[in-house]
Amino acid sequence: MDRAIAHLDLDTFFVSCERLQDSSLNGLPIIIGGGDRGVVASCSYEARYFGVRSAMPIRMAMKLCPQAKIIKGDMQLYSNMSHLITDIICEQAPVVEKASIDEFYLDLTGMDRFFGTYKWTSELIEKIKKESGLPLSYALSINKTVSKIGTGQAKPMGALSIPSLQVRPFLNPLSIRKIPMLGEVTYTTLSRIGIRNIKTLSEMPIQVLQQMLGKNGVDIWKKANGIDLTPVEPYRERKSISTEHTFDQDTIDIVLIKSILLGMVEKLAFQLRTEQWLTSVITVKIRYANFDTETKQKRVTYTCADHTLSQLVYELFDRLYLRRMRLRLIGIQFSGLVRGTYQIDLFEDTQELMALYQAMDKMKKRYGIDAVTRCAAANLKHREKQIKQIIDK
Repeated sequence: MDRAIAHLDLDTFFVSCERLQDSSLNGLPIIIGGGDRGVVASCSYEARYFGVRSAMPIRMAMKLCPQAKIIKGDMQLYSNMSHLITDIICEQAPVVEKASIDEFYLDLTGMDRFFGTYKWTSELIEKIKKESGLPLSYALSINKTVSKIGTGQAKPMGALSIPSLQVRPFLNPLSIRKIPMLGEVTYTTLSRIGIRNIKTLSEMPIQVLQQMLGKNGVDIWKKANGIDLTPVEPYRERKSISTEHTFDQDTIDIVLIKSILLGMVEKLAFQLRTEQWLTSVITVKIRYANFDTETKQKRVTYTCADHTLSQLVYELFDRLYLRRMRLRLIGIQFSGLVRGTYQIDLFEDTQELMALYQAMDKMKKRYGIDAVTRCAAANLKHREKQIKQIIDK
């Protein structure tokens, strides 16, 4: 029995949410982003017509489309709308995977025994549109790869059903750029040897692609042939991430404590970006030598940037640590999480800062989480060793 996997994608989600709040924005070229040195978080189809794209510098976008209206963006609004749609889908569908803030996979395998799967999906889409007021596109096929490509072809506000016998005829004429997770470097490599459409790629010997691209070559060959056994992972919303540090010796050394806090923030922020989360609630915990435990919490604008989070953590610690007693434990928790597809907060951060974080994260993924760190955190282990030597004497 063929699988039945639906892919749902909200059309220009951030822009659609803003238009839901202000109908005068309908039909206008809209850019969601912040500041002259910021980048485009999202844009309307009217703006895309002029060449504007996500992650493009705002200045470049305004040169391409000077008549566009720039809106800073409201992550709280987008998060609330995403939760509303998630609730609607989870009430109806048997297995749901939330791939991002505006993208979902549904495993509907076996449901056609009771009623047409495509008809059921169409009715769900109408329910979402009616209750949320937001436009979306979807495709139904035999796996996640084909249904995602199908949704891209159906946009905007379209629908496609691609049964197993139609998978190859559907994929063959498309550009290899349509294959999910096929990046610019791989596209350039394949283009140089004349592979530009999916049909040509699917007919290449798999051994040749493996020699050229390694394991990635095997993966994209399978996708080009409509093969994808990846399961739909049931949706479970993560509530928080946290970490704690217990001192070997109770301490009152503020410099040491703040160095440790910085290192903890860096690791948690890297985890946020790697798993594509943004946090809106920061909590700092301290435990005194007599085991008294206190916490302080602050709600903030959604972010996952080290420099922002570290300043907030320092601020909370300074407000929390009022008794001049030794500490035995410190902890940090990031909660109020929302899914995002961006590595940093595109509404506030500049293009240069975005590039810096991307470079740092790339090095951490390749060489380990401690490969790149700030000086204060880098000197931490040496300082702890010095203190231990003094105490031992």
